[in-house]
Amino acid sequence: MINLGFLKGETVAVLGLGKSGMSAARALSAAGATVLAWDDSQPDPALVPEGVTVTDLGQADLSEASMLVLSPGIPRCHPAPHLVVARAFEAECPIVSDIDLLGRAQTSARYLGITGTNGKSTTTALIGHVMTKTGPPTQVGGNLGIPALSLKPLGSDGWYVLELSSYQLETISAVAWDIGVLINVAPDHLDRYADMDGYVEAKRAIFARQPKGATAIIGVDDEWSRATLEGMTGDRNRRVIPISAQGPVAGGVFVRDGVLTDATAGAERAVLDLRAMPTLPGSHNWQNATAAYAAALSVGLAPDTIAEAMRSFPGLRHRQELVGSIGALRFVNDSKATNPDAAARALACYDRVYWIAGGLAKQGGLEVITPHLGRVAHAFLIGAASEMLADFLGDIVPVSQCGEIGSAVEAAVAQAEADGAGDAVVLLSPACASWDQFANFEARGDAFVAAVRAMARRANGGARSGTGAAA
Repeated sequence: MINLGFLKGETVAVLGLGKSGMSAARALSAAGATVLAWDDSQPDPALVPEGVTVTDLGQADLSEASMLVLSPGIPRCHPAPHLVVARAFEAECPIVSDIDLLGRAQTSARYLGITGTNGKSTTTALIGHVMTKTGPPTQVGGNLGIPALSLKPLGSDGWYVLELSSYQLETISAVAWDIGVLINVAPDHLDRYADMDGYVEAKRAIFARQPKGATAIIGVDDEWSRATLEGMTGDRNRRVIPISAQGPVAGGVFVRDGVLTDATAGAERAVLDLRAMPTLPGSHNWQNATAAYAAALSVGLAPDTIAEAMRSFPGLRHRQELVGSIGALRFVNDSKATNPDAAARALACYDRVYWIAGGLAKQGGLEVITPHLGRVAHAFLIGAASEMLADFLGDIVPVSQCGEIGSAVEAAVAQAEADGAGDAVVLLSPACASWDQFANFEARGDAFVAAVRAMARRANGGARSGTGAAA
């Protein structure tokens, strides 16, 4: 836990008691602050940390609070400020994030931030894996896994490697990113932004306060990220490294014919054959690999050291996770694909797909999926977006309305057997959020894995299966 002793005796409000909010409340209470905490879901008092007072912040006098710690899922501006946020603005109560508090407490450490619409969790985990195995003292968390204030304190030789959502970047003001990574941008979360420009600006905030001599690593495989890179042309205050999974970029890191290539020093150097990396399938994961390599290189690690560490990367759950097989039919859990762009990236990885999709639709079009529908033998639809997806697929792809994941897995296996599919994939890559049926994408992925295991047991006559499905 991070020591927030500089807030001893202060009154601090905390809005939102999910993982990051609970962590912040716990750290603040341990530091001797008076903590007023609230969550609209009215959490179980038994789960609230000792010393934290559950207080309806919609009624509290926020002028007495030195700050409001805002959880990232709570709207700050669009479509409208949360009631408590609006009251904080009126009371001139500063609004901060848990990452701000980390930055104020750990001033001597260095900070590496990763953002992007898709792939930021895999990239963060890959960077953390490489640095933990080979580099300086490293703590990994933020939007991925461990909340910022539950990380361990670090000295001046240490690095905090933090995944950052656009929601978090809206609020962070106390951290200057020594290395900032923008992997890609695609339409997403448009219910939280007035338009695409607002979403892009939130992502670009990772570069807003970088100190002189910092590094900006930017993908060039989409128009919004390319425009971000172009806006830094001629910037001599920081090093800018372009990355691409689609081909050469001058002075950058890129993939050519499946091989990660480093041109940051001018001459091209082949570093790692990504085609031999089963935990990083597909060009989107190759983009993640270029970002992770560029970040580790910027920390000061040697190319061969980075490549060797990357070879042992175990992968990340719910992101193109091979969870089992029945004969030649493989099952892939890509539950983290919560938008159409992410699902399109997954579909592009396989030649014959029995696709499980659906959930709670996000704003933005499905057209990005169209070029990959030739790979889909049959679609099995679940959740609230089933009808919308069926209309989109039309006569292009056969469709079955399954309702829930267990039925979808059973129907997919039956269809693949009827088709004599041979080498094929049952792919959960929903293109939608999970909240209509599940608490989060992890729970959705776990339900898929459980259904796969049940099918495998039946296929093996009730014996324990050897599918290798992750728990």
